[in-house]
Amino acid sequence: MCISRSSDPALTHTWDHEPLRGLCTQVTAAVMAQQTTPSSQKALMVELKSLQEQPVEGFRITLVEESDLYNWEVAIFGPPNTLYEGGYFKAHIKFPVDYPYSPPTFRFLTKMWHPNIYENGDVCISILHPPVDDPQSGELPSERWNPTQNVRTILLSVISLLNEPNTFSPANVDASVMFRKWRDSKGKEKEYAEIIRKQVLSTAADADRDGVKVPRTLAEYCVQTRMPSQDSSSDLLYDDLYDDMEESEEEDSDEDDGEARGGVYGDQDDSGNEEL
Repeated sequence: MCISRSSDPALTHTWDHEPLRGLCTQVTAAVMAQQTTPSSQKALMVELKSLQEQPVEGFRITLVEESDLYNWEVAIFGPPNTLYEGGYFKAHIKFPVDYPYSPPTFRFLTKMWHPNIYENGDVCISILHPPVDDPQSGELPSERWNPTQNVRTILLSVISLLNEPNTFSPANVDASVMFRKWRDSKGKEKEYAEIIRKQVLSTAADADRDGVKVPRTLAEYCVQTRMPSQDSSSDLLYDDLYDDMEESEEEDSDEDDGEARGGVYGDQDDSGNEEL
C-alpha cells in the first residue's frame, strides 16, 4: 500500500498498486513472447497449410508431432512409368530455427538405393546445400539454397532427382556405377532396376500399416486433394497459432501508440488529487 503525496492531510489516502503491477507483468510477458517466437514458425505454418490445401503431386505432408513445426514427415509416391512406380517412401524434413535463411535437411526413412542418397538416408542435392562459395563442390552458388526457396521447390527437386540422378558427384558411388550401366545399356543391365523394384515392393507393408492407397496410374497420381491432418484439431491449432501471432502484433502496435501518447500506462494523474 502506498501513501499519497498530497500535502493536504484531508486529501491523504492510500491506494493499491497491485492492478498496475499485474498490467505491467502482462505487458512484459507479451513482449517477451513476441521476442522469443522465431519468425520461422510463422513461415513454416503458412507453408504447411498451403501444402495441405494445395499439395504437390505425389507427396503427402504431416507433422511428426502436432506441437513441433520444425519436424515434418513426408510420404512420397513413386511416379507412374518409372522404376519407382507403386512405391511409398517416407522421409523427414528437419528445419533450422533460422529457416528460410538456412536450408532444412531431407532424410529418407525408407531404405533407398540411389546415387544421390547416402546410406543413412540423407539426400545430397544442391538446393539443400548452404549458399557458400565452394569451388571444389562443382556447384554454382546460384544452384544452392537461398531464402526464396521453399518446401514446394524442395519436393519437386527430390522427385526429379529420383528419376534423373546426378552421377557427377554421387553420395553412393556403387549405386552411381550401377545406374550408369543400366542407363548406358538401355536397360539390358538389370541389376539397378531389380534392386529398385525390390525396394518398391517392400514399401507395400508401410502403406498398408498407414492405411494409404498408393496411386498406380497417372490419373490417380495427378489428382490433387486436400490431405487430412493427423487429427481433427490440427486446423484449429494452425488457426490459433496464426491468430495468436496476429493478436500479438496488434497488441505491440497498440502499446507503441500508448507510449507515444504518454507511456505504456497512458497519462497518469500523479498529483495525488484523485477523486475518492
